[in-house]
Amino acid sequence: MARIQLVETARALAALGHEVDIATAELRFLARRRPIVMARGVRRVPLTRARWSDYDAVETNFHQGWETLERYGGSGHPFVIAKLGSVVGPEDMAGIYYYGRDRERMFDTQRAIHERARFVTLLSRAAQELWATTLGPREGHLLVPGAAATEIPDVGRDPFPPRDAAVRVVFSGNLYDWEPEGNRVLSEKLNTLGRILAGRARVYFVGPGRSHHLDSRVVTNLGVASYEASWQHMFHADVGIVVSAGAFMHNNESTKLYHYLRAGLPIVSESGFPNDHVVTESGFGYVVPSGDMETMAARILDAAHQPWDRAAAVRYALEHHTWQARMRTYDELLRSHFPS
Repeated sequence: MARIQLVETARALAALGHEVDIATAELRFLARRRPIVMARGVRRVPLTRARWSDYDAVETNFHQGWETLERYGGSGHPFVIAKLGSVVGPEDMAGIYYYGRDRERMFDTQRAIHERARFVTLLSRAAQELWATTLGPREGHLLVPGAAATEIPDVGRDPFPPRDAAVRVVFSGNLYDWEPEGNRVLSEKLNTLGRILAGRARVYFVGPGRSHHLDSRVVTNLGVASYEASWQHMFHADVGIVVSAGAFMHNNESTKLYHYLRAGLPIVSESGFPNDHVVTESGFGYVVPSGDMETMAARILDAAHQPWDRAAAVRYALEHHTWQARMRTYDELLRSHFPS
């Protein structure tokens, strides 16, 4: 999702009239080559050759982005926008699934961002409130949730194996191989749904992460797909699902919701995400109580046979939840500070 967001926000800013470079890690023998044009107004440049003073603004993505900017000498830039996903507290907290040293490192990074970044971009009000409570109030908070692309591929070849059940249920996302407990919980929920739905629906997993906890008898692992190819799984599935690593997500949303809507795929999601409301607002699926897999399975079967207005769901996504819509916040900010 970090890579998708990086490219899509760059394209959206370029479409709004800005020039955007994406600084990426390159193999040593490639670092001398000229910038690569990715789209109109968007280039890819080697991180080791980035001259931060050439840029009016520098945005970092997630905690690692800020840490990388520091490592390559750019954190002293006067106009850094630090965008984060999850915000952690100074101690382990319910609903935030980072613990111990990992959480401590992330909080140290947040402290550095608080002191040195010009603006901080967060996903939700809950994240802003936690930030103010733990690090103190500050000017320059931006609220920019996730989104989906305006332009997506056309419907193409069916990527699923031949149907072995009446209903295809897809979980398109990440099993978090870096977070063992989250990996176990997500995998077990998919297994439970697969067992309950056996004979009536088949659960498919598409994405990265360690899949060794998945029960292949009830969940089919289709592996990693490219971003472009992943749309075909959403086009050809019957229901898109979202399961959570815990009872609720304190401040980290589910970007799957935006992508399922954009693809016109009915949704069944566990409750507890800050952006649950997009399911109910769009009228394109169900939100079920967290942990209630029996109810979730029933809703999946119901959703698969409802006469949904898919075109209306796509219109809702395009009107409210695209990267171009989100980047208008940055566009207005940049134009107000750099009017020339």
